Amino acid sequence: MEQFVADNLEYYAETQGVLPERLEEFGEQYRSQGHLTRDQLYEIAYESSTRSAYHVENNPADRCREVTRNALEVEGDFSKIQLLTGLRGFKAPTASCVLAALDGDRHAVVDTRVWASLERKGYLEGRKESFDAADYVAMIEPIREIAAETGYSAVEIGYALFAYDDRVREGTLH
Repeated sequence: MEQFVADNLEYYAETQGVLPERLEEFGEQYRSQGHLTRDQLYEIAYESSTRSAYHVENNPADRCREVTRNALEVEGDFSKIQLLTGLRGFKAPTASCVLAALDGDRHAVVDTRVWASLERKGYLEGRKESFDAADYVAMIEPIREIAAETGYSAVEIGYALFAYDDRVREGTLH
């Protein structure tokens, strides 16, 4: 599995996935401020899903700071994602970007491609096109298992799984 991850991490730069260096910048801002602003959340959403990023602007600025501050304090993956998805423009995949930025050792950016790769590798069953907090938990558990087995971080495993689907998928994404 280590070689699988290494090969696909190398390929990730050729995909349209979230840029790891941008995610790191967001994480640095989040940790230093203790929250994210509406503008910062918009930037994250734009990196993740340009089509729905404009919805973030409909959130009150103080609510963005409150929710992201609370996400730092709450325990549990389900609760963290559920809290973030309470903001407009943040479904589970976009919310996963916030958590991955905050703590890439424990969290990963997840989406349809990551689910499909986990399904191909036998960790999950069935295909998914939309995700909620429970689906994030279903994905993050095997991602952490692979991370522990290989020595890579959870966020790196997510990138590798995304890249793998990009390489092997035939036809369109949806």
